[in-house]
Amino acid sequence: MKKLLSILALVTAMGFGFTANSFAEDAAPKVDKAAVVAPVAATPEAAPAAAAVVAPVLVPNKGDTAWMIMATVLVLLMCVPGLGLFYGGMVRQKNMLSVLMQTFMITSIIGVLWAIYGYSIAFTQGSTPFFGGLDRLFLMGMTPDSTAATFSKGVVIPEYIYMVFQLTFAVITPALIVGAFAERMKFSAMLAFMVLWFTFSYLPIAHMVWYWTGPDAYTSAAAGDAANALAGFLFQKGALDFAGGTVVHINAGIAGLVGAIVLGKRIGFGKESMAPHSVTLTMVGAALLWVGWFGFNVGSNLEANGAAGLVFANTILATCAAASSWMFVEWLFKGKPSMLGAASGAVAGLVAITPACGFVGPMGAIALGALVSPLCFFFVTKVKTMLGYDDSLDVFGVHCVGGIFGALGTGVLVNPALGGTGVYDYVANAVAPYNMVAQVTSQAWAVGTTLVWSGVVAFIAYKIVDVVIGLRVSEDVEREGLDTTEHGERAYHS
Repeated sequence: MKKLLSILALVTAMGFGFTANSFAEDAAPKVDKAAVVAPVAATPEAAPAAAAVVAPVLVPNKGDTAWMIMATVLVLLMCVPGLGLFYGGMVRQKNMLSVLMQTFMITSIIGVLWAIYGYSIAFTQGSTPFFGGLDRLFLMGMTPDSTAATFSKGVVIPEYIYMVFQLTFAVITPALIVGAFAERMKFSAMLAFMVLWFTFSYLPIAHMVWYWTGPDAYTSAAAGDAANALAGFLFQKGALDFAGGTVVHINAGIAGLVGAIVLGKRIGFGKESMAPHSVTLTMVGAALLWVGWFGFNVGSNLEANGAAGLVFANTILATCAAASSWMFVEWLFKGKPSMLGAASGAVAGLVAITPACGFVGPMGAIALGALVSPLCFFFVTKVKTMLGYDDSLDVFGVHCVGGIFGALGTGVLVNPALGGTGVYDYVANAVAPYNMVAQVTSQAWAVGTTLVWSGVVAFIAYKIVDVVIGLRVSEDVEREGLDTTEHGERAYHS
């Protein structure tokens, strides 16, 4: 317990550097609520005058729609099979199928829960800024004509496509946690934990960071204030998270750390060889993650336009810089550059650029990528050893630490003077004046809130599952491997 408290204190200190509030009207243009825009009805006697002011029915652009379908498929590719292969290659041969099974079934089960209640809780208006409502329970009321808001006033996409796009985020986030307790958790316990964590951590964090009524609500200062009052808690604080630095990576990373500590170390950890059984498969998985991440980041723009081009460039540049940086750091400190290190660096860069990809310039993206790798390298090679936790596949060291760095770095590099886009003010229809202290404070609110919320929810969920089912497999099962004992199969036959 002392280890858990000391680590939580360390990462929380990274997040809470400031405490002042920022201006809600300068909140990030992160997407979105599924806002259906209806035309204003005109009374017969006022028909001539009303005809001039009736709002047009907004029709999705076919190019945007086609791109969002493609982006959704790319994000699904990240989880099935990308993440499964990336993680699977890093475990021992006797546990390869267990990792594939876990990521595959998390995708399947959470996907169903997303349609039943997840989308509604995350992306509809609720009675508090922490949870959404039940307007879309079982997707009721959603039709092929329903639309969701984008970054631009007067531009929408089909709500069905937006719902499925966000589904892919909802399934890969809990799947990331698997890497922290790989090779030692019961499959049944893992599934039960994921349902609890998804419901009480992922959904409220997604609502707090990403829910708003859309840009068309910001017609005046008063209307903007009213719209902000309906937004998620961290959106109101002005937090910027373009594609999931807090919602996905910090959220999953801290839950993984809690799991690694609660379950304890693998049998033989630090005494027996636990080297990856196939760095080849890990490299293939990393490559699929990299390709799929363009859907993750560029898709979060929700439109096929120039801003999407900036996100595309930032995503590839940050990843290239991070992979190169990790290679040189590892070469310097360990004597040889490894494929596993290069793949880890690429993922660290993708994590760091995720919250920033729509807000920083290309040179800012390179800076984020180049700097995040040494930080993550230090955590996975030094901090983990010093504190003695067994985060099997470095979920905390890469995703949580990289996510914190990216989220805080976004607050600095969004500065137009540093090549960033600035923060758009939808009332003034222009970029707002930049205030570094206010923006970094907003980012710290998002980081700190996510760390505490997810960490507490994860701890409670692990304990509940441990009491009801039992978290960990027996020593005999762990030694034989989860593939045969839990699933009755082998990944390889000689």
